[in-house]
Amino acid sequence: MTTNRRKKDTGQRGSHTHGWGSKKKHRGSGNRGGKGMAGTGKRADTKKPSIWKERYFGKRGFTPKYAVHLRSVNVETIDETVEMLASQKLAKAENGAYDIDLSQIGFDKLLGKGRVTRKLIIKVKYASARAVEVVKAAGGEVSTPEAKD
Repeated sequence: MTTNRRKKDTGQRGSHTHGWGSKKKHRGSGNRGGKGMAGTGKRADTKKPSIWKERYFGKRGFTPKYAVHLRSVNVETIDETVEMLASQKLAKAENGAYDIDLSQIGFDKLLGKGRVTRKLIIKVKYASARAVEVVKAAGGEVSTPEAKD
């Protein structure tokens, strides 16, 4: 059988400082040394060993200025969504083939994962050799700006 127990916070009701002494002591986060990882600092070594394993200090790695981030898509994704793209007027259905410009959709590179069941004519900035091979095997073609040069 359960008994009615007093809530633990009721002891502080009406004490107006709730055990913090002066009202000034319970303002902001300065009274407890800051928020989050504040106070772990580089001055005192008291907390350093516990922080080292979390890799808190310093910078990690680098990002070269010449790094290029390409948005890529697999041929199987294009094959699965081509009808939806045609309904949104992002692809054109002509002579039993779908003509798609991937730069309009927001992709830079075509990758070759998966199968293609439709004839696709794809314009894209970059394409892997496997992607070109898979699309050609289904009777389509991939055109890139480099291929024209």
